[in-house]
Amino acid sequence: MPTELLLISRYPTKPGAASSLAAVLKPTVDGRTLVALDADEVVTLEQLDAAEALDALRERLGPVAADFAHHLSGDIRREILDFVEAPKTGGSMLPDTPYIQLRHVEVNPDEHAAYLIWRDETIFEVVRNADAVESFVAFHSVVSGQPGVMFVSGFSVDPATYSAVFSSERYSTIVQQAGDRFITGGTSGLYTKIYAETTRLAA
Repeated sequence: MPTELLLISRYPTKPGAASSLAAVLKPTVDGRTLVALDADEVVTLEQLDAAEALDALRERLGPVAADFAHHLSGDIRREILDFVEAPKTGGSMLPDTPYIQLRHVEVNPDEHAAYLIWRDETIFEVVRNADAVESFVAFHSVVSGQPGVMFVSGFSVDPATYSAVFSSERYSTIVQQAGDRFITGGTSGLYTKIYAETTRLAA
């Protein structure tokens, strides 16, 4: 697993414009472009070379909002994440699956070391034993307006089947434990969103 950076860009779109924007956005060779299942939003995930110059990144990303302004309802929200570990992966930092879920929490800094041990024994144990979860990769924010831990999870089954993994009684207990001790803002600090490739949406 390469220790590269991940750039996540979220494009809030006008109603009904998400699929058309996704069709014209061109991800990098190793990137993904997907559409949110329950919101007017497109997301792109791109692997970044850690040595890429900030000036080159700024030059590439600067004009994007203006280029696609007719699709957007707000400005593009970007964050750079650093790979931490992959409890379950097909060998790539980005899952090549029809669906991707982003799962985010902000962890109290003084509990971060303990959180890493705890999540390996709880969250990761559930994920490693769940057939519906094909890939589960952990990142941490480097630069973000919503700092913290981001899990990128990949799956191919129906979203309801996948979501059942994280709505079981056991996982509800895990979420409560996390909220009581580790997550800033308690259980309300857990953010999740599922995205699908446009071909899956068309089907």
